[in-house]
Amino acid sequence: MEIHLFLSLFSFYLSTSSAFYFHVAEREEKCIIEDIPNDTWFTGNYKVEQWDINRQDFLDSAPGLGMFVTVTTYNDEVLLSRLYGPRGTFTFTSHSPGEHIICLESNSTKLISFGGSKLRIHLDIRIGEHDLDAVIAQAKDKVNEVSYKLEHLTEQIEQIIKEQNYQREREENFRMTSEDTNSNVLWWALVQILILISIGIFQMKSLKDFFIAKKLV
Repeated sequence: MEIHLFLSLFSFYLSTSSAFYFHVAEREEKCIIEDIPNDTWFTGNYKVEQWDINRQDFLDSAPGLGMFVTVTTYNDEVLLSRLYGPRGTFTFTSHSPGEHIICLESNSTKLISFGGSKLRIHLDIRIGEHDLDAVIAQAKDKVNEVSYKLEHLTEQIEQIIKEQNYQREREENFRMTSEDTNSNVLWWALVQILILISIGIFQMKSLKDFFIAKKLV
């Protein structure tokens, strides 16, 4: 019992998931941006609800409603492009670190008429986590269940280490960029000072030559 409690609490603190919802209209595309380390498993679970005018509430969407899910990188590399149903799960693995663009768009067919009503999309994303419940359901005894949970925690710890290394690398790149920018600003300031001094010397010499030519000195 204590082992199960410890694993549950520890898994809670290591959780890297987030859930939210947003509204879209017919054929409207909504995108989110996730900064993901290299070689990281990404899972997204979504559910679509449709606004019911009579009940004045969001209800489960009609069968046949689909969602186009597209995942691309800033290098325009397409990792996923597929049509799903009114609810589903999409997964992909990042090939390179950086920001990934995840877009969802409702389909529009002759079988469904939205009538301009809104859709509510519930989205639950998990980064670096596999579905533990499905694995535990296949466990034959408590020993296997604890073993699966330990493996899951090990996987989460590795993901946290990977995330920390990725953030450390980003911080180092940002620091190098800042140092280069400061160095360029310093050199530009020195160049401006030299230009101003040169212009001042040139003006003084020109003024002196003018006075000599006019025999004022």
